[in-house]
Amino acid sequence: MRILVTNDDGIDAPGLAVLEDIAGALAGPDGEIWCVAPAFEQSGVAHCISFTSPMMIAKIEDRRFAVQGSPADCVLAAMHDVMAGNRPDLVLSGVNRGNNSAENAVYSGTVGAAMEAALQGVPAIALSQYYGPRNKDLPDKFEAARAHGLGTLCTLLDKGVWTRDAYGIFYNVNFPPVPAGEVQGLRACRQGYRHDMGFGVQATTSPGGRRFLWVTGAPQQQPTANGSDADWNLKGYISVTPMRADLTAYDALDALQAIDGF
Repeated sequence: MRILVTNDDGIDAPGLAVLEDIAGALAGPDGEIWCVAPAFEQSGVAHCISFTSPMMIAKIEDRRFAVQGSPADCVLAAMHDVMAGNRPDLVLSGVNRGNNSAENAVYSGTVGAAMEAALQGVPAIALSQYYGPRNKDLPDKFEAARAHGLGTLCTLLDKGVWTRDAYGIFYNVNFPPVPAGEVQGLRACRQGYRHDMGFGVQATTSPGGRRFLWVTGAPQQQPTANGSDADWNLKGYISVTPMRADLTAYDALDALQAIDGF
């Protein structure tokens, strides 16, 4: 198996090293692991691409490249340059430092890379490690992902729903904020939503008098709807959420088409 790994935390991020180990075990001794990842951290860029400016790419070593661009850029660089004519069988993105459950998935560059791979017709999985009071002080904060990543991927590849239609399925996987030994299992589930906990901005003034805005987040331990991804994560389960890049709200579309005039 030929596997492409990328992320949004940058090519030197510890979570990427975890993912490379998992990918190596999945591919086996005869497999190939290719890494094309951002040269610098690109968290929160979602499915952004560098459409109006070029991106520099540098070969670090065999099958390892750094791109001055977004995670989706990295997938494009791999598909159409680095691995052109030798496309991967699977794209893995992560392991992200922090969760991409609930509304975080919308902003996630980790998820954005998996989305781009799916749009390119390649099976893809985004993986993230939830942080919380029970794992944030562990010597290895990625302990749950490291211990359960391979098994999760094998289950998804063997039993998951995969499509090759125009907006093919990709998966968003989040490992719970607990030590590896406390992981309860896998749960297929929908994307959740943290009410009244969206991103905002906080203003600051520099010593030189210039005004800056910092994007602010919110606590990640608040409960979400029962049975959603973040809910299962906080209960100690690995969440597995199938996704598509199709943004159509089909419930609203059906209602509109039932109205005379539409």
